[in-house]
Amino acid sequence: MTLFDPPSYIAIEGPIRVGKSTLAEMLAVKMGARHVIEPEDNPFLDGFYRQEPGMALAAQMWFLEARHAQLREAQDQAKSDIVRRGVVSDYIFEKDKLFACLNLGDDELKLYNRYYEPMRAGLPIPDLVIYLKATPDVLRTRLKRKGIPVERAVSEEYLETVIEAYEHFFSRYTASDLLVIDTSEIDFVNNNRDLQALFRRLDTPVKGTQHFLMVG
Repeated sequence: MTLFDPPSYIAIEGPIRVGKSTLAEMLAVKMGARHVIEPEDNPFLDGFYRQEPGMALAAQMWFLEARHAQLREAQDQAKSDIVRRGVVSDYIFEKDKLFACLNLGDDELKLYNRYYEPMRAGLPIPDLVIYLKATPDVLRTRLKRKGIPVERAVSEEYLETVIEAYEHFFSRYTASDLLVIDTSEIDFVNNNRDLQALFRRLDTPVKGTQHFLMVG
């Protein structure tokens, strides 16, 4: 039994292979919530990783539209549910802007912002964001272990740039409550003890920015 109203809209964020989708799925199952999965099958992504001309803008605009459509649909479904269900998302919408700032030139970014700003204004803000982080070495190991072909083109330099961008973004994030978790030595996927410890933490309020620490 909890003594507070748990968040009904949780978003999980962090760089590639940090464990967002897996944790979001497990949390959605526990909550009986709707799971919003990061859009896949972007037809321009492979070309972007290969640094082909024009692919950065094409890939970013595809993601922008797909993410906006997903979150709008989840919002509409939540309103129409007879039995109130929560939402757990693999991402926050601001992620799109973060990557646009990394990957687009000045003129491309101006064009992008003409679409991003009105889309952002119409979406709800999560009650709680869980930011997963890990060291570059840990993420590189996970990338190699996963072995997804398109991810093999991710350079070490780009990976480190993404990690730094996330750190900068969340060091200033105040839009919702924020729980920061360093997954370098925490394994929610293969260690049930770690997972249950996080679930117990989420049974208590997160106020402002707080860090999840394993005890014992």
